[in-house]
Amino acid sequence: MSFTIGKTYQGFKLLDAKYVQEINSEAKLFVHEQSGARLLHLGNEDDNKVFSITFRTPPADSTGVPHIVEHSVLCGSRKFPIKEPFVELVKGSLNTFLNAMTFADKTMYPVASRNDKDFRNLMDVYLDAVFYPLMVKTPEVLMQEGWHYELPDQEAELAYKGVVYNEMKGVFSSPDAILEHQIYATLFPDTTYGVESGGDPEFIPDLTQEQFVAFHKKYYHPANSYIFLYGDMDLEDNLKFLHEAYLKDFTRTKIDSEISLQQPFAKMAVKVVDYPVSPEESTKDKTFITLNIAAGRATNPESYLGLMMLEHILLETPAAPLKKALLDAGLGKEVFGSYNKSILQPTMTFGVSGANPEQIDLFKNTLQQELNRLAAEGLDQKLVESSVNIFEFHLREANYGNRPKGLVYNIKCLDSWLYDANPVIHLAYEPALDKIKQQCKHGYFEQLIKDCLLTNPHQALVALQPNGKIGASKAAAIKAKLAEYKAGLSQAELTALVKQTEALKLRQETPDDPEKLALIPLIELKDIDPQAEKLVTEEHNEQGLTVLFHPLFTNRIAYLNLYFNTGAVAEDELPYLFLLADILGKVDTEKYPYAELAKEINIHTGGFAYDVFAYSENGNDLRYTPMFRVKAKALVSKLSELFALLGEVTGGSLFEDKGRLKELIRENKAAWDTAIFRRGQQVVASRLLSYISPTAKFNEVGQLTYYKFIASLEQDLDAKVAEVGRTLAKVAQTIFNHNNLLVSITCEGEDYQTFCRSLPVFVSKLGRRQYEPVTYSFQAKARNEGLLTAGKVQYVAKGGNFRRLNFTYHGSMKVLETILRYDYLWNRIRVQGGAYGAFTQFDRSGNVVFGSYRDPNLAETLRVYDETVDYLKKFTDKTVSKREMTKYIIGTMSSLDTPLTPQMKGERADAAYIRNISQADLQQERDEILATKQQDIQKLAGLVETVMKSNILCVLGGEQKIKANKELFGELVTVIE
Repeated sequence: MSFTIGKTYQGFKLLDAKYVQEINSEAKLFVHEQSGARLLHLGNEDDNKVFSITFRTPPADSTGVPHIVEHSVLCGSRKFPIKEPFVELVKGSLNTFLNAMTFADKTMYPVASRNDKDFRNLMDVYLDAVFYPLMVKTPEVLMQEGWHYELPDQEAELAYKGVVYNEMKGVFSSPDAILEHQIYATLFPDTTYGVESGGDPEFIPDLTQEQFVAFHKKYYHPANSYIFLYGDMDLEDNLKFLHEAYLKDFTRTKIDSEISLQQPFAKMAVKVVDYPVSPEESTKDKTFITLNIAAGRATNPESYLGLMMLEHILLETPAAPLKKALLDAGLGKEVFGSYNKSILQPTMTFGVSGANPEQIDLFKNTLQQELNRLAAEGLDQKLVESSVNIFEFHLREANYGNRPKGLVYNIKCLDSWLYDANPVIHLAYEPALDKIKQQCKHGYFEQLIKDCLLTNPHQALVALQPNGKIGASKAAAIKAKLAEYKAGLSQAELTALVKQTEALKLRQETPDDPEKLALIPLIELKDIDPQAEKLVTEEHNEQGLTVLFHPLFTNRIAYLNLYFNTGAVAEDELPYLFLLADILGKVDTEKYPYAELAKEINIHTGGFAYDVFAYSENGNDLRYTPMFRVKAKALVSKLSELFALLGEVTGGSLFEDKGRLKELIRENKAAWDTAIFRRGQQVVASRLLSYISPTAKFNEVGQLTYYKFIASLEQDLDAKVAEVGRTLAKVAQTIFNHNNLLVSITCEGEDYQTFCRSLPVFVSKLGRRQYEPVTYSFQAKARNEGLLTAGKVQYVAKGGNFRRLNFTYHGSMKVLETILRYDYLWNRIRVQGGAYGAFTQFDRSGNVVFGSYRDPNLAETLRVYDETVDYLKKFTDKTVSKREMTKYIIGTMSSLDTPLTPQMKGERADAAYIRNISQADLQQERDEILATKQQDIQKLAGLVETVMKSNILCVLGGEQKIKANKELFGELVTVIE
């Protein structure tokens, strides 16, 4: 139907309507006249529909109240009075996205689905949750999701427990999170951005039930809401639902949620803060130094885009001048930066890690001198052109991977809408982009440097320095504080705390009433397509190479993957494969210095990426194909330039510049230092499987083994660098070989011949050498490592390989993943144990992992894994209803049927080809999932029991916790020296 501006539809008055050409969508902006709710609809042909409701929620302190409320509104509501409606939706909907997110100044509740009935169900549950949550009259919700005092008996030690409390302990175990918090606290001391919306563990226990409820009452009203609808839908029908089911029951009111501006500083603020490292860990080269600037406004589309580009120009490519100046000055090992555009006053950060405290002044002076030089002398025009081009490519491509487009567009809209500006100004990017493209050759970015970075006094110099004492002292202080609090309690108060702990545990362990569970809307299995999505692959031969062609609509973009078999690389040289992937494209080639190479790649293509991965054979992890993958994309019209550059990178890279190699290795090591705890889930899972799986052993060489490798290189880099260069050259020569290569191209059918005409440019650069494959001596050994860090929580993994224990793969294992993740492990490890989450993975290769993340426990979690068998043995049609079983199957299919971009579809088909997974295999798995019954899950109890009895485990976490449980481990390993 047609809509007219100024008219009212189902209670919604249409304020504005316009076609947004850049995203091929019709934008309609409404206000609900009675309640004051704002609503934006982006209408188009995308069947992956998105709904969200967002509230402006500026916190006044660091108790984490917005974050805890976000968790808690999803713990039962008026229409759905069960403990975890969110989990029931995850288990039993066809959602393509389902989550809730806390930002610095807003809280967002987005869902997505391709099924109309499912989409409406998701909207209903989320709207009831935000407007009518049980948390307001159920204190146990704050206790579980936020924090509480835990006292099992009067003799026990008092402790803090809670999901958000432990989540944020995990977040604040990473120095980059501590740094970010300190940056905003320093830049915005007088506004909401100066506090931690997620919650600082030091202050989370200050939050009371009264403050918790008051926050929800103040901000969770339609008049403070931003409702978003996206995709191909019956708009008026959805407006009618919103009005009749919810909004008609509210009256517009004035809500003070405005985000105030931080007044500019008269001069730069300076702050130096300690962060914890292990007592035995060296503090040398572990300091972070940053300069941070409040620059522009989120409501200005030109500065929003221009400053993003400027940050890229200055820092994000091998040709970046500011990055080079900082490294040339010997400042740290890694240069990093960011432009945070999703707050009212966006911020630019320039930083170095791997530095030392005495370098703070040198950092500041070097930065200022280089910015002054660039403003006065001008930026390299080719570098400017390359950065503008890569941004334009990605804007037009709109490839967001697994995330629905509507979700990304929603967040971009909120970057202006939340601050009372036009919600589509960042989607309608052409005017800003055109102006930047026209003026970038005439000093545009140089003027931005002057106005936003040099003459702008709103700056903060923030440094983070390591301290080996404060971790233990803070832990001791918390312990003493709790002991003192307990000592001051009367007998009656102690009894009350024990009863409170028991009552919470009883609530957590008591199943929901089946009649109430049935209130959660559910689609039927007949709504699911029984056919597995087709693998779109044509096998061709071009230039003597096998080419996998995936003819798909790509909007005239070509997605190219080059798979080089690495089986001829010597075992002791395997870490160099991963090093090569990290530095390729950042070193000189025969034709280009590395800085010029980066410019050429960004001018002509959408970028190159490199990774290494072993693909296990279908059903057999003892056999695998190790591949070095080169990923590239470009407009079809630029394929000849893309292939010429790929030939230069793979066939002409030079590894002789010792200074550059040292720079890249140090940068890589510093990045791992910062990120290793954030990667904890991936690190422990890969380490665990490496004990027993040759495929996993190969892949783990790119995880902790790789980190240890580059750390050892760095210790005596001057003496080793020449040999490193020679080995890299040898490895590159071995793998970048015509005889090793499998090519994959995803593009439209009519563009395949353009690809064929361009391919010889690349092939001519490849060698045609014969190498014998190497047999690696990967020995199975359950090392059962405890990986020691300065972290405050754990990542706990246990698993094995079920095929070598005489079990076979079945699609019901995917259903078991859903059941365990969102029922058994959710309840035992997250709800009762206070961890942020837990999961299981059963791969058709036989590899299985049970894992937890941001977990305050260790031995208790391993015991939960072991007791899974008891849960499964009771999993019968008498204990689990047909409806619950249907729900688990639907939830499993939801994860299986996530919409894929054309690029992802091509890569999925590539993996199936390499692993020898046929369309019939995929269909069989789908059939088995859809046919899963309770007895199929019960039968898996023996498999799980046998795997758990193998006692293969790995834990990464806090040094004190792991050492307190040292009897569980075969080895204790210090992660960061």
